[in-house]
Amino acid sequence: MIRNDAELKTMRERVTTLEELILTLRSTARPEEWPALSSGYRFEIERMQSEILDYLVEGTPPALSR
Repeated sequence: MIRNDAELKTMRERVTTLEELILTLRSTARPEEWPALSSGYRFEIERMQSEILDYLVEGTPPALSR
């Protein structure tokens, strides 16, 4: 669970890293192994994206400076 903006930044960086990794693997994996290889990465990216959205829409926004 993301608790603050610093953790949000870290989670976004992790998503980007996994997306880049899966893109690299996509160009090197054999077609018959791709579904099994990619499914774990996809699940983890989706889980992290869900956490990001939960933090953004369910958390209390910071007070605005006046």
